[in-house]
Amino acid sequence: MAMEDEAAEKNVMCLLTDPEDAPLGKSLYLPQHTGTQQLQQIVNQLLNNEDKVPYTFYIADKELNQSLGEYAEKNKISVEKVLKIVYQPQAVFRIRPVNRCSATIAGHSEAVLSVAFSPDGRQLASGSGDTTVRLWDLNTQTPLHTCSGHKNWVLCIAWSADGKYLVSGSKSGELQCWDPQTGKPAGNPLTGHKKWITGISWEPVHLSAPCRRFVSAGKDGDARIWDITLKKCVICLSGHTLAITCVKWGGDGFIYTGSQDCTIKVWETTQGKLIRELKGHGHWVNSLALSTEYVLRTGAYDHTGKQYSSPEEMKKVALERYNKMKGKAPERLVSGSDDFTMFLWEPFVSKQPKARMTGHQQLVNHVYFSPDGQWIASASFDRSVRIWNGTTGKFFGVLRGHVGAVYQISWAADSRLLLSASKDSTLKVWDIKTMKLKQDLPGHADEVYAVDWSPDGEKVASGGKDRVLKLWMG
Repeated sequence: MAMEDEAAEKNVMCLLTDPEDAPLGKSLYLPQHTGTQQLQQIVNQLLNNEDKVPYTFYIADKELNQSLGEYAEKNKISVEKVLKIVYQPQAVFRIRPVNRCSATIAGHSEAVLSVAFSPDGRQLASGSGDTTVRLWDLNTQTPLHTCSGHKNWVLCIAWSADGKYLVSGSKSGELQCWDPQTGKPAGNPLTGHKKWITGISWEPVHLSAPCRRFVSAGKDGDARIWDITLKKCVICLSGHTLAITCVKWGGDGFIYTGSQDCTIKVWETTQGKLIRELKGHGHWVNSLALSTEYVLRTGAYDHTGKQYSSPEEMKKVALERYNKMKGKAPERLVSGSDDFTMFLWEPFVSKQPKARMTGHQQLVNHVYFSPDGQWIASASFDRSVRIWNGTTGKFFGVLRGHVGAVYQISWAADSRLLLSASKDSTLKVWDIKTMKLKQDLPGHADEVYAVDWSPDGEKVASGGKDRVLKLWMG
């Protein structure tokens, strides 16, 4: 009998759950010396993973990096109690942190307001206050095409997820579609908005290939769905009482718009009906992000660089990637506001927010889910970036180091590193695991407005007030 007691004492009762709180089988008795290596094997075994997936383990939102016995002792946890361990899958590949500027390319004659890599990471575009969009040759690190035609500042740009088109929106409210191969306009300017364009988002390629439709948001309070084959606006989404500041086309086929009227509206895209309104913010909504954003942006492309021969193949692969990323959980949405707060929503589960996220001391300018959906990063005028749990919205930590407002953030494809661009003229690379600064990237002569990390993880592009485009490598 004494021996049995002794054996029981050496074990810890554990329940493994996924980030959504779904248990992986029943509770298990695990030896106290069990560490993360053994837990990796157990989870891979229980999930019948043919290819071994690396996992990180969390207990009460803190990463486990010791044996269960040491953890229980250190945190004075009774061995009688069931220990809940959350397993999070990690990317199999690793992105190297960028650490040097590989090129500073002049070309724009006014501030660079937006930069964006194509979904496969092979092309780069930028929009500027000089009224042009530019495409850059990433092999030679020189200007490739200058796309002229806008009469006012180019405020936003967006690639279609199949990489076939680039759309830009200007301060005078017109949109222009470009052929990235030639730098020539694909049709006439698209007009209809009465004020400037604040956001552009394409219909996901897993819903429709080749890509045809995109949505634009305007300062005039309307969002418009355009069909580039018909070269016209097919649906106007009206209902906001003030400017729309951001727009996202979700993976389930719905459009989300955030506005200065403090609301977020959800629209269906066959007739443009308003189907839901998300209320809670006390001031302007500045930024929206979807948990699936990375796979929506990259479509069928991943870090392996595989190219596709047909739209059908692309659509099929994109759908597989989307479903795998989403899992059984609903698509989540996060909103950042001038009221210093953020909300985490599951719009098709409830009209009520899942979490209210507070802590920023100034307006929240940009929110962004990590590619795997595990984290949310928020950039604020309070000079900090905050990290939150992407499933629960719980605060995880704060990244401090910028001495000016943080304007924009971008994740590495493996969700381990985050990049921030600031008014203080620097970019910074942060390590999420340690919550520490990994790399300081000075070099811009003035405020950095725009930054993007290429989907293949190889390079970073940044632009700002000093009118140059900088490329950074690992």
